[in-house]
Amino acid sequence: MAERQAAKDPRVSESGLSFIASYLTLAAVWLFVITYVFQNFFIPSSSMASTLLVGDHVLVEREMLAPATKGASFLPYREVKRGDVIVFYKPLEENGSHMPLVKRVIAIPGDRIHLRNGVVFLNGVAQSEAYVAKPDPNRPYDSYVNDFPSVTADTEPGVSAQWSLAIPSAMEGEDIVVPPGKYFAMGDNRTNSLDSRYWGFVPRENIIGRPLLVYWSINVREVSDTDVALTAQAQSTVHELLHFFSDTRWSRTLHRVQ
Repeated sequence: MAERQAAKDPRVSESGLSFIASYLTLAAVWLFVITYVFQNFFIPSSSMASTLLVGDHVLVEREMLAPATKGASFLPYREVKRGDVIVFYKPLEENGSHMPLVKRVIAIPGDRIHLRNGVVFLNGVAQSEAYVAKPDPNRPYDSYVNDFPSVTADTEPGVSAQWSLAIPSAMEGEDIVVPPGKYFAMGDNRTNSLDSRYWGFVPRENIIGRPLLVYWSINVREVSDTDVALTAQAQSTVHELLHFFSDTRWSRTLHRVQ
């Protein structure tokens, strides 16, 4: 008799509905967060070493660097700054799509920039960049990379035709001048990075967000920024599954990206 009364008790029914409503609300909030606020990103190449290593899986925050909107003024929007590590869509289309990349912002709109012997000169001042990887002594000196933009791009492999033609109009004296709404980005591994020296400025609207932390890192084979073959991605995924425990870099778990 008591069980029948409980089954008919409206409070029990309301409790069940409240649980379902709470669950659905939580699921909706989580879906919003992973869709619009955060995004997973995999590091395939060593162009950002040693800040980011091949096999790092990073959590990318998408809101802070997003263009501010009137309807969401409560969010902590801010402008892109020099030194920010950003995830963005490559300005040039490849294989029918704009590939996502991760680099560091070196110069913002209005800045003047050039390199000499691998040293960045920003607005005429040589920069001391502690995050830049030391050059590989076994790699031949590349005048285009290390003395940009003093060497013509015509003979440099990897430079896009569009950027090669645009460089002269972007120069004032020995400097590249960053135009409004654009950014100059380079990898921290300067001698092994296809970046703004090869394909030009990053438009503001191409910026996806900024990586906050490495939530998982595993030792995998390096894949070039230009190698987006599905077979390479599949091989990497299989390797991760088979070697999760043996090849995971546990010391990099929750490593903050700076």
